[in-house]
Amino acid sequence: MVNLVLTVIGIILSLAFVGWVAWHAAKRKAVKAHMAMYGLSCLTSIFTLAFFLTMDISKMIKILACIILGSILIYVAARLQQRP
Repeated sequence: MVNLVLTVIGIILSLAFVGWVAWHAAKRKAVKAHMAMYGLSCLTSIFTLAFFLTMDISKMIKILACIILGSILIYVAARLQQRP
């Protein structure tokens, strides 16, 4: 049940992200690389979490820790790129 809910949330957020990018393109605004990477990292972590929820608990904790660490590193790298 949780797997299905996370998959639905991931699909809805994917559509929202694509809509946000399309809205910026229609208004002829530039989409900054750090915002695109942050959005993609959030979406992939949701899909990955939904996929790995079917595993046993010890594997899931290890993978969840890797996902969180990866998201943090992507966020830090995006913030560092944003600086002038």
